[in-house]
Amino acid sequence: MTTATESTGSTSTKSWLAALLLCFFLGGFGAHRFYTGKIGTAILMLITLGGLGIWVLIDFIMIAIGSFKDKQGLPLAR
Repeated sequence: MTTATESTGSTSTKSWLAALLLCFFLGGFGAHRFYTGKIGTAILMLITLGGLGIWVLIDFIMIAIGSFKDKQGLPLAR
């Protein structure tokens, strides 16, 4: 029996669309990072207001093209 992280082609239980919308509307507060389980970097985003917008823009592009991963390193579910 294999777990989700061991099987090939597995994806996260977190939604790609939800992460994209959270990043667009609440990205400066790190909401999309809290959602995907990346608490440490989410707190940093909260303190710096998303790296003054630059970090949010980079994350938004990464989510949009599908290269953003959750805390376990799995791609977000489409």
